[in-house]
Amino acid sequence: MAEEKKEIIRVSVSEAARLFGVNGQTIRRAIAMQEITYIVVNGRYKLNFESLVKWSQRRASLKNKLDNRGIGQFVSKWKIKNPLYSPNPKAIKNPHNISGVAPRT
Repeated sequence: MAEEKKEIIRVSVSEAARLFGVNGQTIRRAIAMQEITYIVVNGRYKLNFESLVKWSQRRASLKNKLDNRGIGQFVSKWKIKNPLYSPNPKAIKNPHNISGVAPRT
């Protein structure tokens, strides 16, 4: 049986910095330390997105930046209408209170 090829998503250093809420120099240090896989296209780094995600989850400080300054800050604002991709309502204590903070009475 032939193995199905995964499509590799690649992003630039500046895109990675914006997505993960870190400085571009932080991304470049991770490249220099071989913590992120990449290729060079026309003299520019193209970073493997999967390796970026794994890298960001290894350190608590990076994970916090992703959640607070990176793409994670928008997760609570996403409204998914397709029930196939929506979270199970039973898994969420109060589906109207996404922030997790108790409402003021």
